[in-house]
Amino acid sequence: MSDATKVAVIGAAGRMGQEVCRAVESADGLELVGRFDEGDELGDLGGADVVVEFSVPDASPANVAHCVEQGAHVVVGTTGWSEERLATLREQVAAKEGVGVLIAPNFAIGAILMMSFAQKAAQFYESVEVIELHHPNKVDAPSGTAARTADLIGAAREEAALGDVPDATQQDPDGARGARVHGIPVHSVRLRGLVAHQEVLFGAEGEQLTIRHDSFDRVSFMPGVIAGVRGVAEHPGVTVGLEHYLGLD
Repeated sequence: MSDATKVAVIGAAGRMGQEVCRAVESADGLELVGRFDEGDELGDLGGADVVVEFSVPDASPANVAHCVEQGAHVVVGTTGWSEERLATLREQVAAKEGVGVLIAPNFAIGAILMMSFAQKAAQFYESVEVIELHHPNKVDAPSGTAARTADLIGAAREEAALGDVPDATQQDPDGARGARVHGIPVHSVRLRGLVAHQEVLFGAEGEQLTIRHDSFDRVSFMPGVIAGVRGVAEHPGVTVGLEHYLGLD
């Protein structure tokens, strides 16, 4: 195993973390050298070359900063990375030449394709809304995937010189029309029995296009996580979105 890439997992006791540990242990050329969770001292990260970070939004920046300081590459699945947090992270990574950090709103290949398709469709439709559906234990809303999707759609609409999404609503004291991310309405559903699901609805006169992705099991994220682990060392600096590793950018 001397030539194997050494991998540690932060958030190893969580649902995603447990799945990541199993995926790393079964992957060729990877060696799981550390499992860390809340309250654990990260120390030297078990000598890891790459750390997979699945914690919570409040803890993630400090965890990632520690990994970068140790010279380890990081694959981050935790959401909540605002532009302000990303700017701070870019400064930290710039001080560690050669270190790569991947911030991935979603690791499911189908979800990444969904975002790519939605970005391409955005210039052709006057109306668009995003609906994301997750299990009720999810601590943030909207999901990182929904926020990323809306941001990509909003940027594509701006490039195509489209105006605001049409909406005559004047009174909505309870927020029934959802949040606005880059001008795009985003709705969050939290329902027992769900895992991770998203619909992007596009509308024009006389037609509708629906792009939907469903993850029924967390194992669906593992091929993307492993691709991130294998590719992060080849992408120094901060990369947002696994699509950049897959040639979809």
